[in-house]
Amino acid sequence: MPGRVSDSGDSLVPFSPEVRDPIVYHLQHGLKPPISRLSISWSRGNCLRVSFFRPSSSESDTENSNKEIGGKVVEVKLSSGDEEIDDAQKRKIAYGSVSPFALLQNRKNSILALSKMSMNSASYHVEWWQQVTEYSKEINSLLGNPKAAPTSVIEDPRTVVKTVEEPTCLKAAWELMEIFYADKQSHAWLPECLVDWLADYDSLLSATEATIHSKLVDLQKELVNLQAIEDDPRYWEGISSALAVGWLDIVVKLLRLHGSYQVDQLGSRETENGLVEAVAVLVSKMPRMRPELSRRGLGECFKTKPDFMKAWEKWRGHIAKLDCSAFWLKCDHRQTREGLRNLLQIMLGNTNSLTTATCNWMELYISHFLYIRPFTMGLEGMYSLAQRCMQLRPMSNTHRLMGLILGILGENTEVVLAECSREFGPWMVAHAIELLTAGSNQAEMLLHEERYNLGGISIEELHRLVYAQVLSSHALTWQIAPIYLTSCMKQGMGLLEILLYKQPVQHNRMLLKSLEICRLYELDSISTNLMKIAGIYHWKHGRKGSGVFWLQQARDEVRLNRIAQQLFDYVGKSISDDSLKQWEGLIELLGSEAKTAGGLEFLHKYRDLKKSLQKVQDGKASDAAKQAVESLILLMKNPSTPQRFWLSLMHDSLKLLNWREHPLLNVSQTNLLLNKLQELSIARLRPDFCESNLPPQALSTVRLALATNLGRAILEER
Repeated sequence: MPGRVSDSGDSLVPFSPEVRDPIVYHLQHGLKPPISRLSISWSRGNCLRVSFFRPSSSESDTENSNKEIGGKVVEVKLSSGDEEIDDAQKRKIAYGSVSPFALLQNRKNSILALSKMSMNSASYHVEWWQQVTEYSKEINSLLGNPKAAPTSVIEDPRTVVKTVEEPTCLKAAWELMEIFYADKQSHAWLPECLVDWLADYDSLLSATEATIHSKLVDLQKELVNLQAIEDDPRYWEGISSALAVGWLDIVVKLLRLHGSYQVDQLGSRETENGLVEAVAVLVSKMPRMRPELSRRGLGECFKTKPDFMKAWEKWRGHIAKLDCSAFWLKCDHRQTREGLRNLLQIMLGNTNSLTTATCNWMELYISHFLYIRPFTMGLEGMYSLAQRCMQLRPMSNTHRLMGLILGILGENTEVVLAECSREFGPWMVAHAIELLTAGSNQAEMLLHEERYNLGGISIEELHRLVYAQVLSSHALTWQIAPIYLTSCMKQGMGLLEILLYKQPVQHNRMLLKSLEICRLYELDSISTNLMKIAGIYHWKHGRKGSGVFWLQQARDEVRLNRIAQQLFDYVGKSISDDSLKQWEGLIELLGSEAKTAGGLEFLHKYRDLKKSLQKVQDGKASDAAKQAVESLILLMKNPSTPQRFWLSLMHDSLKLLNWREHPLLNVSQTNLLLNKLQELSIARLRPDFCESNLPPQALSTVRLALATNLGRAILEER
């Protein structure tokens, strides 16, 4: 691993001591040395594309000329080194959060519209707070729930800490913001909410710091090997630590493991066992200012402050009475006596005992709420208490959640946003802003204010655009980016248009997704342009049918007319059976759009003419010949038949003009064809005339056949 630069004064790039240790990525490229060049460029998302190049044949000497040349490209995904959520789970969260976010935006617009009509802002705030709470609960459930290990029928009494799935910092951060910003009902028992939060996520702090959770895990491993558990100081330390943060079920379970509960020792240790049981009962009867018990369900709940205060004073009186009891003198076991009295001091709120029992300032902070200041004193008072606890129990390593907690307690919205962005990424910021603005007018003004230095957009819109950009950079998430772009009133629609135009049109599935997005957001002009682009792309790459289909869907008459003109040019030069068969399907697809360029319906009639001519065999099928003549005359009379096809039609019908038995064309029909031939001769003098792919003598041959047929027709009519 490369070492740090000791002095950054002489370096080209000054080194900041606050930068984390560099992360080393080991690349497996599989190329044999030597490697002559290395190229690094950005790929999609947070990936780097690293290209390895071997020496070319001109660079290598004669000895190495027979070895492999070329190179290899490797993609490296950059990360902070502590990814707790994999890419698949991130995409699951991204897709799952779309529905709650979109529903909240829709309800916000509806509530705002109703509030403007009724002019009752109070009802608006109440209803909006309820919607935000529901939104927060949905997002919270999306981030996962701890899954306990399968339990056995007979529970092991020495199992102190149950094994559960490791929680994530992302969920811990979201629950923390939900407690302070979204769930207004919990503000009456905010300290108890923090107690539950620490119980769920204290294990996360164990990664960088000693915690009560890690202490109890270590104690649980040693319980199997301890004979007289009450003689070990770690046993009493674990109990006092669990009691300090309100994990009452663990405290009672550990106390019941005391040796005095064993059957063979009840007679000799009766007083000692009575003291242990008395403390266990006091712990289990601890008053709690909360609506209901948590999963660590011990204590007595009280919903109102007067009832709680009455029970609190009574409970503290029982503790003080037990602390002054004469039974302590009869307890011969020193560790038990000292350990139990320390537990009483913790419940009485002794600061020294609480400081000793906890491992970091967050745990000490929670213990103050439980035993010293059980009532909420406002965020300002809570922040001051946190500062004092940090002085008493500082952390050696700052955890990523601590900055967020201090930002919330300090009522600093900008710090909260910065911590969310730095530690948890754009997803967290884009969705947590709704919580920040739910209960604070100051935060709402700060985040919704249009700022000149941001291009006239607000901080809220900026973070949504950043998150939408992250979604747009991945092929599996770009289709949900429009949800967030359309919520940005200033620049969202413009960026959405750019996003849709950047999607590849050669794949029908991708194109259909883009068109569906255009339909949902009524982007008719963009939808039309996408279909035009797809049509042009397919036409240029040889997929004529697909090209015509998308141009028809876009109703692009200009380009369809050009395509029809190209068909005329092609068919006019060669109207053979093979060319007609090649273009017949496309001509059918063009349909009525081709008529605006002179009409291609004559080709269908020409097809009928060719079928009739094929039935004519050596002048024997007179009925088929007459039908062919009728088709020829209809084609020549039809004004939609282009002039360039006249000679080809008459040349293909030479068999009819030279019919052996009798002339098939009468005088008027023959004169019609001669007039057409004369017009064609004059038209050939124009520079823009398109010559057909016929023999040079085709014109004279047709003229001779018509003259012969005219003479025969005149003689027959006489």
